[in-house]
Amino acid sequence: MDDAAAEEEASMFETSHVLGALLASSPLLARAWDRCTAASAAAPWFVHGEDGGKVYVGFSGVQAALTAAGAAVAGGGADIFAPVSLGGDAAGRMFAPLVAAEPDPAATGEPVAVQALALQCFLKLCCSPDFQMLLNQIRGKAVVFTGHSLGGAVAALTALHYLCISSSSSPPAPPVLCVTFGSPLLGNEALSRAILREHWGGNFCHVVSQHDVVPRLLFCSPDAVPAHIIVGMQLQQWPAWTRHTGAVSTVTAHMADTDKDVLRQLIQTHVGAVAVEQKLAASETTGGSPYRPFGTYVLCSPEGAACVDNPTAAVQMLYATFASQSSAGAESPEAAHSCYGELVLKMPHHLLLKRWLRVDDDMPATPNYDDGVSLALEASGIDVMAMEASTARHWLKTSKRAGRRPSLNCARLATQLGRVTPCRAQIEWYKALFDAEMGYYDAFKQRRSPRKYTKVNLNRIKLGCKQMMNS
Repeated sequence: MDDAAAEEEASMFETSHVLGALLASSPLLARAWDRCTAASAAAPWFVHGEDGGKVYVGFSGVQAALTAAGAAVAGGGADIFAPVSLGGDAAGRMFAPLVAAEPDPAATGEPVAVQALALQCFLKLCCSPDFQMLLNQIRGKAVVFTGHSLGGAVAALTALHYLCISSSSSPPAPPVLCVTFGSPLLGNEALSRAILREHWGGNFCHVVSQHDVVPRLLFCSPDAVPAHIIVGMQLQQWPAWTRHTGAVSTVTAHMADTDKDVLRQLIQTHVGAVAVEQKLAASETTGGSPYRPFGTYVLCSPEGAACVDNPTAAVQMLYATFASQSSAGAESPEAAHSCYGELVLKMPHHLLLKRWLRVDDDMPATPNYDDGVSLALEASGIDVMAMEASTARHWLKTSKRAGRRPSLNCARLATQLGRVTPCRAQIEWYKALFDAEMGYYDAFKQRRSPRKYTKVNLNRIKLGCKQMMNS
């Protein structure tokens, strides 16, 4: 098959919009968000409970915000969200598979690292007897770790730790999923590579609304990160924050006084710089942000959701959705960061509405794949006529497709059939040797068949096992 035919076959089906619609129509996001709100309201480290045969563990970021409030007021954003290596004694043991398989930092330029605040809170959480009891309770069960804002970063670290301790278990551990809502970036590019190397990218689902600034703020260079924005956004999700004074009231007041247009321009500039850097395939610039995404990003808006599981495409889409002209002045940063409960309720109802694309009568007909990309753009909040639509369309097309190509599926089926056909031919020959009085199965049970036919009977058993597995 030539390259043109292969490309055409690879582009038969667009998955970003379909996966987003499937996820939005399931109860997973709504159940996860319920745990997030319960954790934020109670402000413990975590809450948990079973629902639909799964254990949902919701993490609160309030404790992390309270820890960082003083430093945020003093302007210590560079220290709060500075990357910290996982190669230390305590962290190295907890995340051994990620660190042990890490290439030489001298060759790659950076070790596996995560943000300091999330790691500090996670290590403190691990010392809690309640957390150790939780790990014992959920062992052997399907688990969904979830969190909003800073709680999402703690949830992601917990999920990584749980995957690390479960990777060597036998039999394999049940499914583990981490769902974050509006969470800041957690780790650097080395962490993203390590997660891909361990094939854990599919265990992480990051839900990001079109106007939310928190998931995009750590694309800023470390000395330019407005830490009071992230901390203040988290504290506003806590119902009791109005009763606190001191650093809590100061950081929330500072956040409220921030010029929203300046904040938007700051984020757009730094995310755009990272996006351009990736387009040029340039090495990491000095003084730029060390943080990069990993896992699947669910870019959602009131119009729906689109899934992107390629880290490079995720950066481009985070920039395109935020920079889209349709989002200018739409809502305040505070509202955009707390809108996830409303979004997870609206998206399933929106899927019931009839959808059509706005096209010009003079335009030529487009393939179904291109129509699917247009639906994914609209679902993520980008108008198909917007300036950023062409860039976003390109990265949706180049992002990794889910599943095998049809040609690979055909080759796999042909290979399996080639292994089965000789076995079936032997059995048919074996059956023809016996008359109607004594069937081939009864003959073998009563040991009336020669020993040389034992291999044929083993093939019969093998085929029976395959049929049971396929059914």
